[in-house]
Amino acid sequence: MKINKLKKIIESLIPTFYLAGKKSIALSKKLKVFKKKDGTSVTNGDLEVNKIIQKKIKSLTPELEIISEENIKGHIYKKRDNFWLIDPIDGTNGYIKGEKEYTLNAAIILKRKPVAGIIYAPKLNRLFYSYGPRNAYEISGKKKNKLDCKKNIRNTNIGITSSSNPSDYILKILKKNNVVSFKEIRSSLKFCLIAANEYDIYAARPRAKEWDIAAGHAIASHAGAVITTHSNKKILYGKKDFSNPSLLVKRKKLL
Repeated sequence: MKINKLKKIIESLIPTFYLAGKKSIALSKKLKVFKKKDGTSVTNGDLEVNKIIQKKIKSLTPELEIISEENIKGHIYKKRDNFWLIDPIDGTNGYIKGEKEYTLNAAIILKRKPVAGIIYAPKLNRLFYSYGPRNAYEISGKKKNKLDCKKNIRNTNIGITSSSNPSDYILKILKKNNVVSFKEIRSSLKFCLIAANEYDIYAARPRAKEWDIAAGHAIASHAGAVITTHSNKKILYGKKDFSNPSLLVKRKKLL
């Protein structure tokens, strides 16, 4: 798929993400919370956002399979090369609590690599998207900025973690990369904030699923970030169980 087509697809999704984000805020005031078989929570907000995003994506790319966290049961577990990955609301627990960091996510995977992505944080009114190297952007309000996270902007490094009390293993990685402080962020917003030059590094042990990281991977890498496993291997998508390996996101190769 050529870059011009990817650009058209992703930019066509922007109004849909704004609409879905507005719906998520409205439903947050009258939430219905359910438990999945794996014990995690899902809300009527997750399900409604899923419907809105999938309907638009199907009209844009009917030829591509859509894998969503909220309808994974309907798909055969097999290796895949080309498809969509959707996480309607990443950070559902924070969404339930009324926090602001939850995000709406979608990514195009081609040849098992994330080639385009879009993430929207409705309560922060920040939308991020990308469709190829050096083509990553943020829209905040009516202002659009091109993202380039390789610029030198500070003398010390600030990390992002998924926990307020990270393991010694993760702390060791942060220390190795000269991190002097870190902040806990429990959604894909972490990728976007690295892409936007606000933080420098995120490290995680194998956790979560591919739909949690695919859109963020696309946006951060297209803004110039380096994304690998802890052993410096590339991260590919479409695994049978959609499980993630270890993850290391660095604003630039040498911090």
